[in-house]
Amino acid sequence: MKHYVYIVECSDGSFYTGYTLNIKNRLWQHNFGKQGAKSIKGKLPVELVHSEEYKTKSQALKREMEIKSWPRERKLKLVMSLKT
Repeated sequence: MKHYVYIVECSDGSFYTGYTLNIKNRLWQHNFGKQGAKSIKGKLPVELVHSEEYKTKSQALKREMEIKSWPRERKLKLVMSLKT
């Protein structure tokens, strides 16, 4: 089973970091479903800008918490480093 950490960019330019087993389904939930994160409900739609794959849930959740602790500028550098 694959575990993912992802970053989406919200319509207001803010970032949301999360964990999931299925990125495609999670993006649908954020944008159209009732199970999307409450903190981004007023910032829809969201767009996937970064994802990482891990072998274990523990590894993924540790990474999620690490990224969530970063300031916006550091998240932006991570996202932009993959676009070049």
